[in-house]
Amino acid sequence: MRKIKHIILSILFLVILKKFSLAQIPTTSIIENRLKTLGVILPESTPSSGNVIGAVTVGNLVFLSGHGPDKPEGGQVIGKVGDNLTIEEGREAARLAGIALLKTLKSEIGNLDRVKRIVKVLGMVNATPDLTEQPKVINGFSEFIVEVFGKEKGPHARSAVGLNSLPSGIAVEIEMIVEIE
Repeated sequence: MRKIKHIILSILFLVILKKFSLAQIPTTSIIENRLKTLGVILPESTPSSGNVIGAVTVGNLVFLSGHGPDKPEGGQVIGKVGDNLTIEEGREAARLAGIALLKTLKSEIGNLDRVKRIVKVLGMVNATPDLTEQPKVINGFSEFIVEVFGKEKGPHARSAVGLNSLPSGIAVEIEMIVEIE
């Protein structure tokens, strides 16, 4: 009887051990694989400090603070669209701001596969007073987000505005609201 009890406990132990060890194996994120396919690797996020943070989750909505265009090699894209930056350079800056937003979003929710829908985007362009093509600039962000999340989750409500200046002279600043599961 003692031997049977020992065998049963050993089997139970192995089953539990197997279950927990499999739980430790990271699952592959569909969205992160898509990002890799696009040549994008999200950098590690640094924790926010002070009174303003990168993201706040309320219920199933994540509100992301405005993010600028972080260059992969460090620094940000600086300049004014219509002056020392072209529309195409502004579009690339908007895409870089999208990558920065996804970095913060991943840090906030853990896995980008939890995104149910990109809800609302506000795109601000550092522009000359006569520039009227702010939507074309922010399209660099919107097209990137639809590439990443697909036609079901990626399309969003959006505003694209031109401003006389942005913090530190960055080319664009974008904020976003995301619904999560």
